[in-house]
Amino acid sequence: MGGRSSGTRRLWLPRRLLLGVVVVLLVSVLVFLATQVLPGDPARAVLGHEATPERVAALRAELGLDRPLLDQYFAWLGGILGGDLGHSLVTQEPVGGLIGDRAVNSAVLVLISAAIVLPLSVFVGALTGRHHDRPVDRVMLVVTLGLTALPEFIIALLLVILLSTSVFPLLPGTVLLAPGQSPLSNVSQLVLPVIALVLGVLPYLARLVRGSVIDVYESEYVRTARLKGVPERIVLRRHVLRNALVPAIQGTALALAYLTGGTVVIEQVFNYPGLGSALVDAVNNRDFPVIQLICLIFAACYVIFNLLGDVLTVYVTPRLRTASE
Repeated sequence: MGGRSSGTRRLWLPRRLLLGVVVVLLVSVLVFLATQVLPGDPARAVLGHEATPERVAALRAELGLDRPLLDQYFAWLGGILGGDLGHSLVTQEPVGGLIGDRAVNSAVLVLISAAIVLPLSVFVGALTGRHHDRPVDRVMLVVTLGLTALPEFIIALLLVILLSTSVFPLLPGTVLLAPGQSPLSNVSQLVLPVIALVLGVLPYLARLVRGSVIDVYESEYVRTARLKGVPERIVLRRHVLRNALVPAIQGTALALAYLTGGTVVIEQVFNYPGLGSALVDAVNNRDFPVIQLICLIFAACYVIFNLLGDVLTVYVTPRLRTASE
């Protein structure tokens, strides 16, 4: 029994990796099927409404759209696994080159937002949890609940109205980037998109940390430390934050996944040239290979973030770390 249990523990990480691969494969099937039921014909979208049925049929045959769905799926998946990401149905450019710069732009936006929202959430959550039911806690609860009730695009539009129009014309409300230009070349253009993403994630993560901090403060070992006269700052640093870290890690993984998906709305509002805006354009043009690859990238990011969250949770929790060894 002991050997079997030890072997199961050692297989924990490979099993999680395998499960992640299975999830991505299932998402690839769903994404492929979803693109097939989109209204409109890609060949007709490329040629225009005045094209003859013969030209449309010829283009469909050239693009492989007349083949059985199963053949199309395995051809597409096999190409991705072999490094061939396909070609855009609209521009005929390689999909990898078409979205490469946009992927970098989205990564920059997500990483900057994460670098701000993660420590800020821990600070706000620890502050409100430490001062539970006091004025600062009540004020922050009202603020976070208000932000939670607002959709992302409303937050983005309010930021544009307040900070980019005649009210307070402080920051550009539209991102203007030339192809291949780094988004860091004009940092002021990133301020509003980053703030919009941060405000979308901050309420959830801060309240999660707050709840964990309150739970830890009410635990027996914290009460014992206080009775022993341990200074409050040491109690907070050594006991409260350390033990509240586990749910915060899980919340951070979900927050990163949310930030990645949230770029779709934010990029459209601010005209930011990232994966989100590329996805919207591809849906409008019925550009199946672009849609499929971007959705697959989002799904892979979600799986990777959750896997990293699980691994870090095991690492910082001695009981779980021992059980997995």
